[in-house]
Amino acid sequence: MNNNKVVLDKGPFFHGTKAELKIGDLLKPNYLSNYQDKKSNYIYFTATLDAAKWGAELARSESKERIYIVEPLGDFENDPNLTDKRFPGNPTRSYRSETPLKIIAELSSWERHSDEEINHMLKSLQKLSEQGKNVIYD
Repeated sequence: MNNNKVVLDKGPFFHGTKAELKIGDLLKPNYLSNYQDKKSNYIYFTATLDAAKWGAELARSESKERIYIVEPLGDFENDPNLTDKRFPGNPTRSYRSETPLKIIAELSSWERHSDEEINHMLKSLQKLSEQGKNVIYD
């Protein structure tokens, strides 16, 4: 029996959001997306702090931005919305899973992107939406 499973990334892994969660909580797919008005078939996460910061900063909510350290409880794959579409080779180390992620810690402090950077990103995403190109393949 061959158990030579390919490991995409060893982490640590992060999930940026505005949801208030507790250590031990599970992030699961099939809940309302942080970014679009639909349920997501996957739960998304990253192995870079910068990508997690964007996740927290861009999530739709007026709640506090949070970054959690998470543990994937099953298989995961490269996020096809970023890998080889916007960032060839997956430098953002962005992934998605159909199985839950377990919250193992919350980062107590981290430095946000500047308001200028966030506003630029929001304008870029708005432009993509207007062009019909801001599609999440889920």
